[in-house]
Amino acid sequence: MQSKLPIRVEKTSWQASVKEIKQIRSLVFVEEQQVPYELDFDGLDPGCIHWLAYDSDNRPVGTGRLLADGHFGRMAVLKPNRRRGIGDAIMRAVIKTAAAEQLPELFLHAQLTALPFYSGLGFIRYGEEFFDAGMPHIAMKLELI
Repeated sequence: MQSKLPIRVEKTSWQASVKEIKQIRSLVFVEEQQVPYELDFDGLDPGCIHWLAYDSDNRPVGTGRLLADGHFGRMAVLKPNRRRGIGDAIMRAVIKTAAAEQLPELFLHAQLTALPFYSGLGFIRYGEEFFDAGMPHIAMKLELI
């Protein structure tokens, strides 16, 4: 899916963007999806690469993170901004960075509702479904090399 509005995606760090990242993830995961705060904010953020997506008014509307081992997660787009290509733009930036870093693969744990989205980007599901934060998930990976 190509962007349906002007979207800017920037690679950032936890230290540089903690306020914006926390705001988006708190609204999406903690409030909307009822994920316990301690589960979402697991202490791994300072060691991750993060991305923030901004709308045409320069407001942060989406985020995601990548651990050094190629595990992508914490993709969150504010509800009013979904289905506008923001998640796609974030993922394309993540894939580009992971390829440049010569990671052999990206892997993630997708909520089942997001399976078509990640499949459309080339991710392949593996393993059995499992529950995380009370929601069904499936492991997925994308070979980069």
